[in-house]
Amino acid sequence: MTGHPPGAPEPGPAPAVIFRTNSEIEANVVRGLLDAHGIRAIVTSDMTRTVFPLAISGQWELRVSVAAVEADEAKRLIESHRQDMPSGQVVHLADEFVALEARIGYRFHDVGLLEHGLTHRSRAHEDASGGVFDNESMEFLGDAVLGLVVADRLFRDFPEHDEGRKSKLKAWLVSAPTLGGLAERLGLGEYLLLGRGEERSGGRRKQALLSDAYEALIAAIYLDGGVDAARRFIEREFAELLVRAREHGLDADVSADYKSALQEWLQARGLGLPRYRVAGQTGPDHRKHFEVEVWVGGTAVAKAEGRNKKGAAQMAARAALEVLGGGEK
Repeated sequence: MTGHPPGAPEPGPAPAVIFRTNSEIEANVVRGLLDAHGIRAIVTSDMTRTVFPLAISGQWELRVSVAAVEADEAKRLIESHRQDMPSGQVVHLADEFVALEARIGYRFHDVGLLEHGLTHRSRAHEDASGGVFDNESMEFLGDAVLGLVVADRLFRDFPEHDEGRKSKLKAWLVSAPTLGGLAERLGLGEYLLLGRGEERSGGRRKQALLSDAYEALIAAIYLDGGVDAARRFIEREFAELLVRAREHGLDADVSADYKSALQEWLQARGLGLPRYRVAGQTGPDHRKHFEVEVWVGGTAVAKAEGRNKKGAAQMAARAALEVLGGGEK
């Protein structure tokens, strides 16, 4: 006799493993791809899931399995989204970030973390599979890591200055305009994963999106390589800014004041004062983004986004200077 109960349906074949990876993000993307094509997939591993799996992503193998009868179709779908090793074994999805890794001076063990950090909420909202996650949580973590490293650097480099002066410099170093400028220098906009609407509206050039992605990039490096890797990246990126701060002195206003620059440029030409108008706001209360327009006379010359009205106005003034020909060459 067998252990099969009389009258019960015969058990079907065991699920077939069709994809293996060390990246939870990659496993979820593959599962989402299959689900979007009507193939139910499950992700399993030999370890119990943790509260925050990203923190230890890459330390165990994850397996994506489907019903045996759908295995061939699932493999065909994955085949169109991956690269094959000569041996035919399953490997990571195509790595599109090699050039960016060279620019930032860091090679990811789990490139899925980098992909996660560059994924804007507009891309996640447009994905019907549920396998794409935006970078907002990583922005939060990156902001904390950046703040810690910058504060530690200022503590060591400027021991003779009081808390107020160091706080002023720290606020400038971690501000959206500063981070947006660093992101532009890296060409980070080229790699943002955006939804169609955000793409059409010029999201790759928006300072708010660039500064957010820069913080998420820091978080990705931290999660992949630890605090020392993140510290090396931040200290290398901010080295010139810290030299500039020391040369100018902390009493000087080392931050760029585009609003004042625009006002002076307009007044020198008899064009009157600029006006700023909040054109819209998006996001939840704890992470709002404001869109501000700058008007000269009766014309809206430029607009920009920021995490607060002040920052958005500064970026709008900067854009206006570029449009009017008053920006730095």
